[in-house]
Amino acid sequence: MTTLDKVLYTARVHTTGGREGTSRSDDGRLDATLSSPGTSGTGTNPEQLFAAGYSACFIGALKAVGGMQKIAIPQDVAVDAEVDLGPITGGYGIAARLTVHLPGMERAAAQTLVDAAHKVCPYSNATRGNIDVTLTLA
Repeated sequence: MTTLDKVLYTARVHTTGGREGTSRSDDGRLDATLSSPGTSGTGTNPEQLFAAGYSACFIGALKAVGGMQKIAIPQDVAVDAEVDLGPITGGYGIAARLTVHLPGMERAAAQTLVDAAHKVCPYSNATRGNIDVTLTLA
């Protein structure tokens, strides 16, 4: 188990109603209606929220590693995230796929950057060894 050396930030969210409920952060910046995947509900779902969080965090990791290595990250860097939900033995699980877009970067340098970002990204570290994560350089 990984333990934090120091807490830099704590997110606080209150959720009611589960997949058919609402989630609201203590600062009011997040106020989301939730709906189960594949239903006619109008809200988002936990898998979409996870995909948004992981892809945003991964871009942050790319920028952090790029800064440390003095590598310019393209302004239009993007990550397409897909999060699957499905049955596993004894319950349900998720899997994630990230497609990383680093336009204009030389492919080998971009792949090295993606690999380094995967080592430092908090979501990558949280999921490593727990769920299938596939990284693809577009």
